[in-house]
Amino acid sequence: MLRFGTDGIRGVANTEITPEIALALGRAAARRLPGSPWLLGRDTRRSGPMLLSALAAGLAAEGRDVVDAGVIPTPGLAWLAGERGVPAAMVSASHNPFSDNGIKLLGAGGSKLSVHDEVAIQDELVHSVRPAPVIGSAVGTISPDTAGLLSYIDRLVAVVPGAATYGGKVIIDCANGAASVVASAVFDRLGIDNSVINAGPDGTNINAGCGSTHLAMLQAEVARTGAAIGIAFDGDADRMLAVDQTGEVVDGDQLIAMFAADLHERGELTGDHVVVTVLSNLGLRLALTARGVSLVETPVGDRHVADALEAGGYVFGGEQSGHLIFRQHAVTGDGVLTSLKLVDLLARRAQPLSELAAVSMQRLPQAMVNVPVRDPNRLEFAVAVWNEVTAVEAELGSAGRVVLRSSGTEPAVRVMVEAPTIEEVNRQAKRLAAIVEQELG
Repeated sequence: MLRFGTDGIRGVANTEITPEIALALGRAAARRLPGSPWLLGRDTRRSGPMLLSALAAGLAAEGRDVVDAGVIPTPGLAWLAGERGVPAAMVSASHNPFSDNGIKLLGAGGSKLSVHDEVAIQDELVHSVRPAPVIGSAVGTISPDTAGLLSYIDRLVAVVPGAATYGGKVIIDCANGAASVVASAVFDRLGIDNSVINAGPDGTNINAGCGSTHLAMLQAEVARTGAAIGIAFDGDADRMLAVDQTGEVVDGDQLIAMFAADLHERGELTGDHVVVTVLSNLGLRLALTARGVSLVETPVGDRHVADALEAGGYVFGGEQSGHLIFRQHAVTGDGVLTSLKLVDLLARRAQPLSELAAVSMQRLPQAMVNVPVRDPNRLEFAVAVWNEVTAVEAELGSAGRVVLRSSGTEPAVRVMVEAPTIEEVNRQAKRLAAIVEQELG
């Protein structure tokens, strides 16, 4: 049975995510979600046109018109959906390898679906009685959208005008994904000196040894060129990580610390609250608390961050992975927007990224281990595993932290450990991974 994970549905294209599934999902979504036309987009995977076509056919078969925006970042599609007040769907598997693909459904306005809507669509797929067929002129149309991407680029240029004052050289790693059609155009329009790598998608090279999950190439290019900063996107450009002028990685937690401190100092951090997930580094928590900023903690997944921002009326939050949401500008993480916010911050502070990151927070050693298991849902009932977690937490005390959770995108359990030293982190992470594998593998 098809089930939504933390970010839509995702799996191996043409075996787990097939045209038949995309067609059925299009029909079910049309029946359960209001609005027309539907706006569709995709990243650069070879399977993208196949699955997008099937999804569009399912929507049209239920009488919904479809507008195909082509290759576009997920946040760009979400923004267009918000501007036009229409539902949307993105065909992408984000940071996964090219052989995977997925479908993210967005409600009218560009926000991710509620759990209630996802359950309703799942029920429609399994239990519904097919309605009377749509025939004749009631069948939906499918047409291209040639203006949407350009509108999104115009919007990015307009929303952070201060980025144009940045005088440093920027290296942009597009991960051979959706950022390839946007990032350099935006930086060029703002007059920012930039050089692009991994912006030649061929359908199979998305995220392949590049982008935000593989930063070595970007680090080498920053060192080779003497650039002031490197920025890296994932396949659908909804997340961004950075590399400073020394080649050191600046992760999402460090970016959150920098942006939160800046917003706080300028009186723009509503309620002095920042939304983070359970995986945010303990160093971030300590740094923000010391500045008088309170943290709202959510489960992992940018949808949970977005929901908490909306519920609390807060303006900023994000994940260690680089999904950062500036709620006054976007309803979802936007990697290109985040990169513009970063160069704007650097320009205003007149500091190199390495210095700004260092004073914003001190990152505690952290290890993340993915343990493949048969059924991640069994974790909740694995008494031996949780007994071991309790023992590790007692040893670490207030100087460390442990988080175990079931993956929402693959059959695995994520084991995260923080401690004062990397040796202790690795020892305890290995210990917990072993008991998870023994009990659930």
